[in-house]
Amino acid sequence: MKRIIGKLGVTSVLLIAMAMAVQAKEKVYKLKLATTWGTAGTPLIDAPKNMAKLAEEMSNGRLLIRVDSSNKHKAPLGILDMVKGGQYDMGHSTSYFWKGKDINTLPFTTMPFGMTAPEQYAWFYHGGGMELMKKVYDKHNVLAFPGGNTGVQMGGWFKKEIKTLDDLKGLKMRIPGFAGEIMAKVGVQVTNMAPGELYTSLERNTLDALEWVGPSMDIKMGFHKIAPYYYTGWHEPGAETQFYINTRKFNKLPKDLQKILVTAMRVSAYDLYIQNYHLSAIALADMLTEYPNIKIKTLPSEVMKKMKEVNAELRVEMANKSSLLKEVFQSQEAYQKKAREWTKMSDFLYLKDNLE
Repeated sequence: MKRIIGKLGVTSVLLIAMAMAVQAKEKVYKLKLATTWGTAGTPLIDAPKNMAKLAEEMSNGRLLIRVDSSNKHKAPLGILDMVKGGQYDMGHSTSYFWKGKDINTLPFTTMPFGMTAPEQYAWFYHGGGMELMKKVYDKHNVLAFPGGNTGVQMGGWFKKEIKTLDDLKGLKMRIPGFAGEIMAKVGVQVTNMAPGELYTSLERNTLDALEWVGPSMDIKMGFHKIAPYYYTGWHEPGAETQFYINTRKFNKLPKDLQKILVTAMRVSAYDLYIQNYHLSAIALADMLTEYPNIKIKTLPSEVMKKMKEVNAELRVEMANKSSLLKEVFQSQEAYQKKAREWTKMSDFLYLKDNLE
């Protein structure tokens, strides 16, 4: 009798152990993600939403990510601090917003006269960019991943036409990143502010000009109603957003969920790039027919020449202040020089020979 009970006892223990193993395997992990973008910030807000949906589907419901827009957390430019401090597990924003906290984060969004989106993605994944980004963000206890590229951004909306360098002096303009440093050097009063404040600031003359993204996101903001001069881009040839995740939180995830999360981020980043390209193409077509007051311009050669000179000077100046920033600059410059030959031979010459 004791032997039978003993056997039943062992069987029961095994069944309980198996049930516990299954339960442990099916444990649900919940993360909170904060974005810089408001609920109306399509397609930027779509990237974290799509990522969360992909992660849930691929994990069969074991990885759930709640996405909070800036409408909820009220700190659109505080994403890095919130993820670093653990207030949020993840974030979606743009690296150059943190240049005031850590200048080394600056180049991972884009650089004036730098790489295009395809060149930059190649650098990230095959040219050492991911390793350098990890090196920069490690001290913040945050992991960073490409979060979606907007491609070449437009140079901005201006209330008056820019004909000479003198027209820039004293101009109040919202323009972030390294481009803001360049503009400041040529006399522009540079500021940065959250997306939700831009139209009102332009309307109330707090701003004379601003840059946002491109046709896909600009036209619905209504900037053209106040500032009809729309300039082509030079400052953000491949603007990359970033996903952030608290390193400790990431390390606590099972290995398979880590892989699922990284994959979901990469797929949704690419989706943002192609979605924005599509929306810009549609928006530009509509813009040309529905808004005849918009005057599309290119900055004069005199202005562009000065911008390039200042850009070169500032890069040397900043690189001398940070050996890590210098390492990132050198890596990007070397890769751009190599990749640009193919870009010219493929895209540029094709377009040059086939434009109507």
